[in-house]
Order: sequence, then structure tokens, then C-alpha cells
Amino acid sequence: MRAVVQRVLKASVVVNGAEVARIGRGLLVFLGVGTDDDESDGRYIADKVANLRIFEDSQGKMNHSVLNISGEVLVVSQFTLYGDCRKGRRPSFSSAAPLDKAKSLYDFVVQSLKNYDLTVREGIFRESMQVYIVNDGPVTMLLDSKKLF
Repeated sequence: MRAVVQRVLKASVVVNGAEVARIGRGLLVFLGVGTDDDESDGRYIADKVANLRIFEDSQGKMNHSVLNISGEVLVVSQFTLYGDCRKGRRPSFSSAAPLDKAKSLYDFVVQSLKNYDLTVREGIFRESMQVYIVNDGPVTMLLDSKKLF
């Protein structure tokens, strides 16, 4: 499972011209599910997102998590995180999970985040979305439940 996590001052998602989700200070999570992923990958990603210390303390050091600051989380599905661009000019998405599996694990991660008593908002799975972001920093982290960077 892969996630791009951005620290934001605010973020929102628009589908077909209508806003479907909005958060204030917190994290925007673009989430991709791979063919080999299962609930253990989802737990790993949810735990990392909830506890990742990327918010500054009073000394300006990244010591606080979204939990510590009572921040919000916006989760947006993004199968393109599994786009393989190594060959040719068009990405291959053969490593992305099939629709039913991806939706089930996406929902699992969202619920796992809610279990931390976080305010969690979502885009709409499998829809074309416009995501509006006011980055804070910017701070962007890449998470992968299978790879070590």
C-alpha cells in the first residue's frame, strides 16, 4: 500500500463541480492499493498516518502528530500511485489492486483512521476529482507498506 501524505492548512475535494469534502489543518492522504496488499498493510498505513510526527512544536521541531494537534485527515483514493513508468511512455497500472479489493482496503484504512478518533473526510472512490490543497511547509512524506526507502 502506498500513501503520499501532505501536511496542509486546508484541503478540499470537488466532484462534478460540487464540494464533497473539506478539512482544515491536518493531513491530506493520497492512498493507493496494490495487488499484494491486505489488512496488515492498511493497519500499517493508518498507524503511520495517525502517529507521524510532522507538525511543529513550540521550538519549531517536528514533534507532533495529527492526533496531538487535533487535526483532520482527508483521504483520496489514487490508484496512479501504482503507475509503473519504467518502460515506454505510458504508465502500466498492473500492480494496482483490482477495483473490489482496492475499495475494500481503502475503506479499511479510512475506518482504521476513524478508530483513532480523528475527523476523517473522503473523496469519492473511483470518481474524477479536483483536489485543492494549501500545503503547510510544504511537508510531503511517502509511505509504502512494502518498501524500505
